[in-house]
Amino acid sequence: MKKYFGNRWAVALFTMPALILFTVMVFYPIVQVFYRSFYDWNGLSSGIFIGFDNFIRLFDDKVFKIANLNGFKFALVITMFQLTMATVLALAVSTIKFKGKNFFRIVYFIPVVLSVTVVCQLWLSIYNADTGLLNRFFEAVGLDFRQNWLVDRHNAIYAIAIVNAWQWMGYQFALILAGIKSIPTSYYEAARIDGAGVVKAHLKITIPLLAETFKFCLVISVTGGIKAFTEMFIMSGGGPGNSTYTLTYMMYSSAFRSGEFGYGLAAAAVLVLECLMAILVINWIFKTEKAVEGA
Repeated sequence: MKKYFGNRWAVALFTMPALILFTVMVFYPIVQVFYRSFYDWNGLSSGIFIGFDNFIRLFDDKVFKIANLNGFKFALVITMFQLTMATVLALAVSTIKFKGKNFFRIVYFIPVVLSVTVVCQLWLSIYNADTGLLNRFFEAVGLDFRQNWLVDRHNAIYAIAIVNAWQWMGYQFALILAGIKSIPTSYYEAARIDGAGVVKAHLKITIPLLAETFKFCLVISVTGGIKAFTEMFIMSGGGPGNSTYTLTYMMYSSAFRSGEFGYGLAAAAVLVLECLMAILVINWIFKTEKAVEGA
């Protein structure tokens, strides 16, 4: 194997298919997004080059500001919910000894394998103002808290974010649980000999050693929140008004409803840059923490 790794031609031969596939499927479409964002383009014609006009119009657009704020809210809700719940449940399943642990591992992951459409329809019935389970629950416990969850323009984005957070929490749970299982048990045995309890062992061993796993989970949650689309499309149609718009929804609406592909691609270009910026910030935060711990 070392002989092949030392051969440049062999390395190039084996990596070339993956590089070509990545270039065609990922890199080229991204370049096209940025290139076409400088055009007044209807998706069919060759378009007219207009420079930064699409971006100037975009940054003056009130909907663009709403979409960005919604992306931030969505990312914040799903990140806090998923990372917190997934970490607590993974630690509980890996620590507490009881029969049926495998059952709970499966139960927590079931929402992940469901179709987004099915999950959204389920939660639409739960959020129903008249017959929904949520309002009925408040009535049952004696609280006068009946809500029209998806009609309130201030709370609709949070209601939809909960749906995404609930569905994909199991994915984060599986990643964190796999990370915990990869930690050698000898570390915990040494901690136990030194007198450390379960909580202290997790704080001093498990959490620090899961840093890379948490970084990956954070990247998935934050970028997933910024580019959220499907739940809004199915549950609220971007409404009420445009209160549940995200950048992806704005891109879709501009391109496929208004026929302004150039303007929609300008929104897509900003979306790509925001996701890249989020990844760079997360990497920088974890790199800084590692440097502080190593100092």
